[in-house]
Amino acid sequence: MAIRCVVLDFDGTFTDVVAEGAPYVEHFRRRMSELLGRDVEEAGWAEEEARVLHSSEEPGWEVAGRVVAPAIADPYLLSNFVARRLCDRLGVLPDQAERGELLNVLYREAYVLAGVAFKPEAKEVLEALLDTGLPVHVVTNAHTDTVEAKLTKLAPRGRERLRVSGDARKFLVEPPAEPDARFDALPETTRVEGALKRPIHLRRGHYYEALRRIWRDTGTTPETTLVAGDIFELDLAMPAALGAQVQFVTRHNALEYERRAILALGDRGGMDPSLRAILPRVVG
Repeated sequence: MAIRCVVLDFDGTFTDVVAEGAPYVEHFRRRMSELLGRDVEEAGWAEEEARVLHSSEEPGWEVAGRVVAPAIADPYLLSNFVARRLCDRLGVLPDQAERGELLNVLYREAYVLAGVAFKPEAKEVLEALLDTGLPVHVVTNAHTDTVEAKLTKLAPRGRERLRVSGDARKFLVEPPAEPDARFDALPETTRVEGALKRPIHLRRGHYYEALRRIWRDTGTTPETTLVAGDIFELDLAMPAALGAQVQFVTRHNALEYERRAILALGDRGGMDPSLRAILPRVVG
């Protein structure tokens, strides 16, 4: 089915998340030290981070008792995961809801300080997508204003037609605000047999609301939409389950289960580290 709408993730998909995340990590650690009343490095941050990065298990970012994404996918997720581990180790902030809200506040605060490091082909690909005349939307967990400012600085031709939906909260596993038959038909979880022991949670209502608004506004459907992102579980799993075509913009540390999940989609799935691989799927 021909593509009539394009939805793009932002951080890590169009940006070099490691380069732009360095100021974020520095600020996040400093603020954690202030909150804990002790230097996080002295408290064992590096040790906990090394344990996560070299674990034989599949460390996951947990929200409200559910693992919702791989913990090592980017500096933002890794910092959050290590902070949680450090809190457990020190016996502080035992209330998970309070801890989660506090770390979310730190994320927002530190994200403002993140650098601007677009991938070399980002502008070229955005211009090519906008030149098609199709609706092109960025759906991101980050603040709308922050991403808008970064895109304005990049200044792709047709920038005025590029829409941004921020605060998507792709990590929240909960129903949408409005009942929806399409969402209700989603299975609660899916599995990647032989590559991942835990389930992948699909019912991410806040993210779904962002996508539903796009489909309503553009008169399109999941089946005529291409969604591109760099973390399968956060960006692509639910859209794929809804019938969308998806493009996995592979990270340097892409995990085996992510690759297998994309392969299992057949023609509806694609993967490549380059953003340019999106274009043949849209412009033919």
